[in-house]
Amino acid sequence: MDGSVTRGRVRRLLLPVSAAFAAAALLAGCSGSGSDAAHSSPAQANAAAPKQAEAPRRADGNGLQADYERVIKDVLPSVVQIDAANSLGSGIVYDAQGHIVTNAHVVGSENTFKVSTATGGGAIVAKLVAAYPEQDLAVIKLDSVPNGLKPARFGDSSKVAMGQIVLAMGSPLGLSSSVTQGIVSATGRTVTESSAGGGTGATIGNMVQTSAAINPGNSGGALVNLDSEIIGIPTLAATDPDMGGSAAPGIGFAIPVSMVKTVADQIVKSGKVTDSGRAALGVTGRTVVDSNYQPAGVAIVEVKRGGAADKAGLRAGDVLTRLGDTDIVTITSLSEALAADKPGQTVQVTYTRGGSAKTAQVTLGEI
Repeated sequence: MDGSVTRGRVRRLLLPVSAAFAAAALLAGCSGSGSDAAHSSPAQANAAAPKQAEAPRRADGNGLQADYERVIKDVLPSVVQIDAANSLGSGIVYDAQGHIVTNAHVVGSENTFKVSTATGGGAIVAKLVAAYPEQDLAVIKLDSVPNGLKPARFGDSSKVAMGQIVLAMGSPLGLSSSVTQGIVSATGRTVTESSAGGGTGATIGNMVQTSAAINPGNSGGALVNLDSEIIGIPTLAATDPDMGGSAAPGIGFAIPVSMVKTVADQIVKSGKVTDSGRAALGVTGRTVVDSNYQPAGVAIVEVKRGGAADKAGLRAGDVLTRLGDTDIVTITSLSEALAADKPGQTVQVTYTRGGSAKTAQVTLGEI
């Protein structure tokens, strides 16, 4: 399945999304960053005191504060603010040539932007290189590269673990160079955005869940570990339906750095994504309901010729009810199941045809 993201103005807007793991709705955030002010460490302030054995790193509040200040000083120069006609968000300096990686919903359908960097000197014009809405990522490029532009250092997704302390940097509500802090709450989340019009947007797998606050304007910014490495791009914040759709504190999501690098590298090199790494079934479909008007599967409307479903013998009119170990009840659940799989992987698909239950082994294609 193929998702797309459409957004209205995101300067003051959070947009709903849905997640496979919770009933709560999720909202798109937009950029967040922090202050670049550095302070003297407690060790410097107390240089005259008798020297003691050095405490383990981050063992106490003073050590942790020094870590925060160091990370902010290291990373903030690599975080930018992006102004478009219909949105405001954040971005990360990807390389010394002036490429900036951000969210696709920040750039929207626009091609020209104003970028404010930590080096000062006023906004710089940037042009869109390419957007990849299926993963809610995009790359833009500065028309002129200012002196001192600092590319970010990217981490390793395989080393991201629950409990790690993280900072979110960007421009929430236009407050440039803002920082929030939290921990990695979970990894491997699959989240489906909803578009500004209320439809289904991008489905993104392996997202990092964090308690660091993500607000409008944080999208496209940096989620950073205490080694000054980017581990994700803050993209979504959660809302609680029981609170009238208002923000649910401490539940945000970031696109993992592995996917950020995969997409950005291809766009910088080729001007487009040539190898998405996203599994595809090769069908278009619609959610069907049972006699009680409850979602009961996905009816195939069209099968892509030569695609994964076509090769497995599936055809229009079949109703998909299970993919691998995941029950399929809606288009969203099918998208989320596919987001957790890989191209070339063989899965068992359960479906009904003419009232009879059937199964097929399907080797997944690629979007």
